Amino acid sequence: MGSATTQALEATEAALRAAKGVDLSVARELFAAAQTVGDSSQLSGALADSAAPRTARTAVVAAVFGSFRPVTVALLTTVVEQRWSNADELVTGIEELAVRGASIAGGAADVEGELFRFSRTIADNPELELALGSRLGDTAAKGALIETLLKGRASDATTLIVASLVQQPRERRVRQILARAMGIVADQRGRTVASVVSAAPLSAAQLDRLATALSARYGAAVSLNTQVDPTVVGGLRVQIGDDVIDASVATRLHDLRQRLAG
Repeated sequence: MGSATTQALEATEAALRAAKGVDLSVARELFAAAQTVGDSSQLSGALADSAAPRTARTAVVAAVFGSFRPVTVALLTTVVEQRWSNADELVTGIEELAVRGASIAGGAADVEGELFRFSRTIADNPELELALGSRLGDTAAKGALIETLLKGRASDATTLIVASLVQQPRERRVRQILARAMGIVADQRGRTVASVVSAAPLSAAQLDRLATALSARYGAAVSLNTQVDPTVVGGLRVQIGDDVIDASVATRLHDLRQRLAG
């Protein structure tokens, strides 16, 4: 990600924080805008062209998305007023804004946890992952499938995020998309996501102690996504972003065998 995009994201996040009336309808329109812009190299190029006058770029937004809600149009206007490193990153910026909007609209719903649980469902079902990730499948059908799978099992915010993202993969794997969405939602809510793998389910007290310790280490509230995997034998494997804390017995045994083998 270029420095221009980093600054652009900061500006759009600030605009979202200041916006009033951000609900699921606004988030849905932002996802639709991301898909429309992403599907048209001509449109994405025009909106990302920093050499073009700012008024020209905002006029394009008004012409293409003028039927959207005023708050949506205002957010999209902020997006195109920024300087982006390239057109793809502009599309990614709109998509991130949509995920953040859905997170806000989700209120107290455990959107991060629901995204994590669905990502585990994908990981455990190769046929489902193949169906959702196939370039040949009908995109609308993929969205409808997600809505069917998550009905009654996840919040409307989570369903919107997943259904929208699987329809615009842009050369990304489904689990990669979900992992990024989890990170965005956690960041929007001022938290950091930690993936925890243990040999057996952890008690509530153990989870509380682990969350407290990780929060102290990283200086932010930490949300735990847990997974049971008997192959770790004992101990824990924790991943936060690119950091991995591996205190599993399986890893220690592997390291010991490596040292003995010279």
